[in-house]
Amino acid sequence: MTERRTPPRWLRWTLVVTAAVVACVVYGVTTASAELNLGPHEAVYEVDTDGLVVTDLGPLGTLEIDSPLPLGLGVDVTVQEIPADLTAVDDASTLDKLVGDLDRYLQFYDSPQITFDAVTWALVASAARRTVGALVVVALAAWGVRLLLGPRRRDELSATLAPRTWQLTAGAVVVGVVGSTLVAGDVTPPRAGRPASEVFAGTALEGARITGRLASVVDTYGGQLLELYEENEAFYAAADDDLHDAWRAWEIRDAVRTNLGAASPVPEDAVTMLVVSDLHCNTGMSPLIRSTAELSGTDVMLNAGDTTMNGTAVEKACVDSFAAAVPDDVPMIVADGNHDSVLTSAQEAAHGQVVLDGSVVEASGVRILGDRDVLETRIGEGTTVARERTPAEQAAELAATACAEGDVDLLLVHTPVVGDPALESGCVPFQVSGHTHRRAGPVQVGQGIRYVSASTAGAASGQATVGPLRGTAEMTLLRFDPEDGRVLDVQVVSVNPAGQATVHDREPVPEVVPAVGQLEPTAAPEAAPVTPSPEASPVATPLELEDPPDGGSTQEPSPSPSPEGPLAP
Repeated sequence: MTERRTPPRWLRWTLVVTAAVVACVVYGVTTASAELNLGPHEAVYEVDTDGLVVTDLGPLGTLEIDSPLPLGLGVDVTVQEIPADLTAVDDASTLDKLVGDLDRYLQFYDSPQITFDAVTWALVASAARRTVGALVVVALAAWGVRLLLGPRRRDELSATLAPRTWQLTAGAVVVGVVGSTLVAGDVTPPRAGRPASEVFAGTALEGARITGRLASVVDTYGGQLLELYEENEAFYAAADDDLHDAWRAWEIRDAVRTNLGAASPVPEDAVTMLVVSDLHCNTGMSPLIRSTAELSGTDVMLNAGDTTMNGTAVEKACVDSFAAAVPDDVPMIVADGNHDSVLTSAQEAAHGQVVLDGSVVEASGVRILGDRDVLETRIGEGTTVARERTPAEQAAELAATACAEGDVDLLLVHTPVVGDPALESGCVPFQVSGHTHRRAGPVQVGQGIRYVSASTAGAASGQATVGPLRGTAEMTLLRFDPEDGRVLDVQVVSVNPAGQATVHDREPVPEVVPAVGQLEPTAAPEAAPVTPSPEASPVATPLELEDPPDGGSTQEPSPSPSPEGPLAP
């Protein structure tokens, strides 16, 4: 009998470890799962081996798409309820409610790739965690078996199995190949008589097959949804093109002004900051925000809050979309608003954005102080204090911090009046805020300048912000002189409901006129008269509003916005 040749010890261990790793990876990948959202719904995503992406909508049926994953892998999506804080309804007609629902789903269809990317990374992370966990279990089990066997028994087993290394390896490979073949053979092909729905032709869901009662729903209302999707895509694509044209026209106009000596010289190291505010999940504006940032050479982006509508987990797609609008290497500084939440802040921080928390941060040489709003507004539920202090206490703390730091260049808050004590103290030269959905300023308040940004979502009273604009959307460019430590000018970029973009000329920021007998900053006051109503979203007290350029709205913000509408400022 021919004596079996025993492979070297290192090779045997390599084969054992490789087999264990492969088995654990297969386990990790095929059992990966994630809890994210699908449109306004919460949803559970689970990897399986049927070669299909199947969205289970319960008694309504399923939506099936051929899986793009290799090796027969697919994904099962179990759609769950819409979170309770998104289900508030009014006394509108059934058709009005349907249109409202279509608007919410439009957020998903407007930028489905955002959701797809989030799901992909979540499943990859889940697979990695499960793989590592399985490896730990295998390693602990092997160590336990080693201890139980003892040295003598281990030597006996090694002497018996080592000469059969190649046979055992071949057997493991055969089992793996057969198992893979069975998995691939178990892939369910598209069922006969179930054609792809024509509604999804030309969209990210092209080729989807519908089952059950959902099929009739899609046949009935799918055309409406597709029309909304196409209308939304066309509107913002045309608006973005118009924005580029408007910017080129403004550059020519500005060059002429400069050659004629009508434009004031600006330091070469001036910092350009782009202000957005009250985005309220209107992801259609994301491409225009990015275009403005790139065309202007923005160095810092400032978000004055209300990125979402209700601060829920399913609005992560909104945060993701706006994060994608930030150019590489440009910092985003955020002061979250009353329609955001702690969860929103965490989602923004995950994208590398700097979420203000009451301390001073520095971006491109600009020292910025700010904090997220202490109030939280939920549609249909009103406004409550969500932190340990009141708005008045927060205002006093910001003023005290500004005076203690001594060199704050800009205050970024959501609600304008929260920054008034800091401006009155003279310890903050310039404040940026939002909340009112109306532009105001720049105007002197106390010993500083206050600027209130209009809504970048074009938020209009009683109107949803998803879909084509219902009101004029605005962004603002600020230029900051790092040597003098002051904001030089403001420039408004607007898009009206017709999709027409306007790049307004720069307007110089007025010089601060010191109070009589007061040339130095005063100490921060102990408290500020900030008393927003707990029954409705806080808004600024009546502001001295500038006439917006080119016929923009001059309406003052209402002191008592209705909680019945889609958005409370």
